[in-house]
Amino acid sequence: MNKKKLTVFSAIQPSGHLTIGNYISVLRHWKEMQKKYKCIFCVADLHSLTSLNKEDNLYKRKSILDTLALYLACGVDPHKSIIFIQSSVHEHSELNWILNCSTYYKELLRMTQFKNKLTNVTKKINAGLLNYPTLMASDILLYQTDLVHVGKDQKQHIELTRNIAIRFNSFYKKVFKIPNVLIHNFGSKIMSLIEPNKKMSKSDFNKKNVIFLLENPKEIFKKIQSSITDSDSPSKIIFDTINKPGISNLLVILSTLSGKSICKLEEYFLGKSYIYLKKEVFNILNKHIIKIQKKFFIYRKDEEFLKNISFKGAKKASKIAKKTLNSVYDSLGFLEKL
Repeated sequence: MNKKKLTVFSAIQPSGHLTIGNYISVLRHWKEMQKKYKCIFCVADLHSLTSLNKEDNLYKRKSILDTLALYLACGVDPHKSIIFIQSSVHEHSELNWILNCSTYYKELLRMTQFKNKLTNVTKKINAGLLNYPTLMASDILLYQTDLVHVGKDQKQHIELTRNIAIRFNSFYKKVFKIPNVLIHNFGSKIMSLIEPNKKMSKSDFNKKNVIFLLENPKEIFKKIQSSITDSDSPSKIIFDTINKPGISNLLVILSTLSGKSICKLEEYFLGKSYIYLKKEVFNILNKHIIKIQKKFFIYRKDEEFLKNISFKGAKKASKIAKKTLNSVYDSLGFLEKL
């Protein structure tokens, strides 16, 4: 008898360009995950509205299709997984309002990412930044998700999602499955190149900190060459996130993409220079990125193909989401949706 596959949900915002951090922590795992799980992959365009400005809006559609093409280029198969664009499934927005009413204000204020935004952003903060986690909870809970595949920085949001689901199930009736987090701990958080004590982010103002998946190899080479190491002489290439955060970050990138353990790499680089380490990091990065870019540009040329995948995926996703939302409406005493 075949064991029923667990459902995995994962999503990435289409704001800006995806980075090697997105690839190493999340995207590179999706191809293999399809063999083991029932996978639902979402392009989270509604989430990207929290940082909306006129310039972003002009390129919104392009960014959405770019992200979809990158999913495919990284090995996501629409015949094996459900791939869809968040705004195409209206149940996400409907459940979001309901879950907002089951979420406490102080819970949202405690979210680390929101607190970081408060300190880092000088502009006015919109309510979407505060309520972002409840939309994320809606994304997850709509699909009776067993496992949520995220990077390490999203773990707190999954804990909140669990609390919201437990609270709703207890107050009304059991509707939602309580999801668990799926994090590949090693490589789940790639750090910035120039400031290796902070996470690599596609929204970083200093682009020297970030390597983008669609970036020119010449630019990638320059960024790797200028990445921070340390002043040890002779060079000492060891994994030590406290005393050698820059070296450790480069080792993590190299280890995850080459499949070689940190211990093996430390042995290999014994007595070698930081320049040699950077050369090896660039070579392995370039190998992966060229492969992704070749596939990306093939998929990206055919917008009708991408829209068709999105349309079919949205129909499949909506079928599952509607069933969950009807159960929610029933538990609230509302009339069932048509």
